[in-house]
Amino acid sequence: MPTFSIPLSGLTASSIALSAIANNLANLNTVGYKDTRVLFRDLFYQSLGTSGAGDPIQLGAGTTVSSMPAMFTQGSVDPSGVPTDVAIMGDGFFAVQKDGITSYTRAGNFSKDKDGFLVTAEGEQVMGYPAINGAVDTGQGLVPLQLGSGMISPPTATSTIQLRSNLDATAPVGTVFPATIGVYDSLGATHILTFNFTKTASNAWNYSISIPAAEVGATGNPVVVKTGALTFDGNGNIATPAGDVTGIAVTGLADGASDLTFDWKLYDGTSGLVTQVATPSGTASTQQDGSGSGSMTKFAIGSDGMITGTFSNGKTAVMGQLVLANFANTQGLVRSGQNDFTATLSSGQAVIGSPGTGGRGTLSGGALELSNVDIAKEFASLIVAQRGFQANARAVTTFDEITQDTINLKR
Repeated sequence: MPTFSIPLSGLTASSIALSAIANNLANLNTVGYKDTRVLFRDLFYQSLGTSGAGDPIQLGAGTTVSSMPAMFTQGSVDPSGVPTDVAIMGDGFFAVQKDGITSYTRAGNFSKDKDGFLVTAEGEQVMGYPAINGAVDTGQGLVPLQLGSGMISPPTATSTIQLRSNLDATAPVGTVFPATIGVYDSLGATHILTFNFTKTASNAWNYSISIPAAEVGATGNPVVVKTGALTFDGNGNIATPAGDVTGIAVTGLADGASDLTFDWKLYDGTSGLVTQVATPSGTASTQQDGSGSGSMTKFAIGSDGMITGTFSNGKTAVMGQLVLANFANTQGLVRSGQNDFTATLSSGQAVIGSPGTGGRGTLSGGALELSNVDIAKEFASLIVAQRGFQANARAVTTFDEITQDTINLKR
């Protein structure tokens, strides 16, 4: 008598294949989805004896699904222009965490939550290395990455200033030419310094640097913080002093900031920044290296996972680093839905590190890795699975007819 279990096993296996293909097609547009293929194997065999040559005569018991490996091939990368989107180029998984449970994903369609944390579409926090004072510290372990717009770039007190000025060589003795420059204190407040250049003789000028009295807790006339003299040669180039003016100090700032000490650069290499030629006195430009505090205006993610923020004060700073996880056996990972994978004993523990190191891929900020499902291939597999199902269904009906004929033999 025919064994119904054989075509039924084929129906079951083909049905699983059809379901897997349908799932692949359903996730054709799922970010970071990895295609699944279904592999069959034959079942045990019943020995019916041997041939005259001693060869075994065996009857198989059907088929079953042996494995359903994920195809971890690279999906297409689509530039989205969204700064929170990240695509993995090569091997690796993002580490994400929710309720203390760590999962791994290839889907980089992240966003920021109300607290500024980088999160997945399901609210899982994206993990990475923190940045302390603008430098990534891998020794701190993984932490949720925070990119809130309220992050502040601290102020920087001015340490050097320069004026690119000309003093009129034809001006009479006693002429005073003023120039101003803004500097920052340790709290990020701006103070306006006034440089008064007074001609004392041919090719000779005195200078006086002052600050408004109220800004240093005084009253009355501006407070002078530095005086000195400049001399020029016959070509209008500065002759003395031979170097920069250093150690200019502003003490007792009324806003409570630390005392401000800075240098006045008189030279750019060997060329003087202050000249004296027969042209009306004027200041072409001023520069100083301090800055006020600033809030983050935008950020970008580099190929090495470094997240660099740009602040309203013109500064940039590293705010953290995305990491990637590798596994000894990626086929041992368990799909847990929501684009996530979970580590198992079969996969081995996650090996965490910076992108571009240890065989890990690199990252592409402002882009997404799309599903790697090949629709043409899936349609071809769909036809094959359908034919397999139909063939096994035909075998069942054939076995049914044979069984019915056998029953009818007694009539």
